[in-house]
Amino acid sequence: MKCYDTEKIRNIAIAGHNGSGKTMLAESILYKAGASERLGRTADGTTVCDYDSEEIKRKISINTSLAVCEYNDIKINLIDTPGLFDFAGEMIEGIKASDNVMIAVSAKSGVKVGTQKAYDEAIKQGKSKMFVVTKIDDKDANFFNTLTQLKTVFGPTVCPVIVPVIKDSQIISYVNLIEMKAYEYDANGNAVEIEMPTAEISEKMDYRLDGLIGAISEAVAETSEELMEKFFEGEAFTQKELIDGIHDGMNRGIITPVLCTSALTLAGIDMLLKECELLVPSPDEVYPTEAFISKNEIKEINCSKDDPLSAFVFKTVADPFVGKMSYIKIMSGVLNANTEVVNSTTGYPEKIGKLYSLCGKKQIEVSSAVAGDIVVATKINAKTSDSITSADRKIEFGEMQFPLPCYSMAVYSASQGDEAKISAGIQRLLEEDKTLSYLPNEDTKEQILSGLGEQHLEIAGAKLKGKFGVEIQLKVPKIAYKETIRKKVKVEGKHKKQSGGHGQYGHVWIEFEPCISDTLIFEEKVFGGAVPKNYFPAVQKGLEESIKKGVLAGCPVVGLKAILLDGSYHPVDSSEMAFKTAASIAYKEGMRQADPVLLEPFSELRVIIPDDNTGDVMGELNKRRGRVIGMEPVSHGVTMIQAEVPDREMHDFAMYLRQTTRGMGSFTLNFVRYEHLPSNLLSEVIASVSTD
Repeated sequence: MKCYDTEKIRNIAIAGHNGSGKTMLAESILYKAGASERLGRTADGTTVCDYDSEEIKRKISINTSLAVCEYNDIKINLIDTPGLFDFAGEMIEGIKASDNVMIAVSAKSGVKVGTQKAYDEAIKQGKSKMFVVTKIDDKDANFFNTLTQLKTVFGPTVCPVIVPVIKDSQIISYVNLIEMKAYEYDANGNAVEIEMPTAEISEKMDYRLDGLIGAISEAVAETSEELMEKFFEGEAFTQKELIDGIHDGMNRGIITPVLCTSALTLAGIDMLLKECELLVPSPDEVYPTEAFISKNEIKEINCSKDDPLSAFVFKTVADPFVGKMSYIKIMSGVLNANTEVVNSTTGYPEKIGKLYSLCGKKQIEVSSAVAGDIVVATKINAKTSDSITSADRKIEFGEMQFPLPCYSMAVYSASQGDEAKISAGIQRLLEEDKTLSYLPNEDTKEQILSGLGEQHLEIAGAKLKGKFGVEIQLKVPKIAYKETIRKKVKVEGKHKKQSGGHGQYGHVWIEFEPCISDTLIFEEKVFGGAVPKNYFPAVQKGLEESIKKGVLAGCPVVGLKAILLDGSYHPVDSSEMAFKTAASIAYKEGMRQADPVLLEPFSELRVIIPDDNTGDVMGELNKRRGRVIGMEPVSHGVTMIQAEVPDREMHDFAMYLRQTTRGMGSFTLNFVRYEHLPSNLLSEVIASVSTD
């Protein structure tokens, strides 16, 4: 593949709700542009972009994939992103590398939560947007209802460009409102220009076209004063004025064009490719990217091949055969194969070997990549969000912001002896998926794998098995219960044992009382040498070993203060071991008498939800023994609820919230303290802990 200049490159991320036809849209574009020899199907597992074994098995997109094609001397880097909320991190990475987000909307199901999320992420990252209404050939499709929905949800920036002509519930042609031409498609997706439709062909078509032309003209008029004057004077815009106006409006975020296609019949795909060339801004036309020279100094980086090299690693893939693959967006300058650059995030040099363009899993070797292009380098040390520069330009582009993990499971090995392999494999997964975390729970001694949902962790386990040959079992994490006491007691501990030779003798009086401390507080107030000082450490050590297990459920004990008051010793039979044992006896008796209680961990919950769901969520928190502390508006139609909740009740809250809010809700959970477990749950918890 030849090296394209920056102005001849288009970087387009395809995003949207799960099931909206994103991968088939990418497939039809690649096929129509000649990048693939056959039109694959998601249902058959034969698409270019869904090539991972788990994607083929599940018939869903799991990973962001890169596919390059050429059209009219334009290089199009398509970035196909997943629509499932469990893989939101993949969508964020894909949009980061793009200059335009092509949001797929099913004409059958209309605007969904995933549509809104893709649009919001494009706004957040400052990317231009376009809507592509897919599945237009479906018998239940309704393009004009979907267009009305888009206008209602996303406002007046929505601008129709390609619309279908419908007669007797069948699409008979497509109209390009920029060209003011109509096209009919044959069975192979080839277009033939026909006469513009009239009222005789399709009912209300004249009226509808007038309204659509008025909408596109009004949107274009907003892009400049000259065009606004022409609009008010009632003059029609030329084709060039429409193209330039929409192109400029897209780049400024004030126009979002709407096109329609059928990936199965290829109808409209040729016009979509044409509009990608004419309307989608090239990398050198978008706004400069901000980079950090230092913590307090920001510099704007223009996408120019004449400037020093700067690049950004937006995605990492752990491939067991090729090694680590780093997906790189060139921000400025030229990246050449077989050169040495600097990782300005770590400060270390990086040796770049071969560079590749990807078309799904197909690797196309390239010698260099200019500003605005996307390439893949293998076996370099850089991680996701690292910045790569020339030696004379050390800047950083900052880290991408990913959603925090909210669903956790404990990891167990399916086969003994695989623990080291599991740890190594998961570390590789963490490199490629920044929405996963893998941390030990010091209290329960479990390794906790956390992600964005049940399916996210399930697929992480499948990747471990498929890529690294290790199998794991995922179990509900144990709750780190603890024990404490509620009253002050004074108890005796005596250990006396006579055997052949020296016996064993240790005798103590210890006062136990509640306190605020995570560790044992030990004091001594012994008078008159009743217990020699050299045995004090043994008493303390005996207690410290004993508090690892309480008397109720064998949980660690906290909030305990022990004061050594009195005792006795034997000049021959006393020893450190005897006093350790005496202290342990006193501890067990003292805990029984001091009104022991189980403690459970409580966390602070901050949940952000649509206003319509506040009542449902507050009711659910009450069921889960949560206490709502307050509520405050976050933005229009969105509220944050702050509450304190027991960890015991929150394991499946992520699933509940996603179902209730249809994926619009999010939350954070941070440990705050331990509280007394209600007495009605005591026997159940003791039974569950003892079985563990």
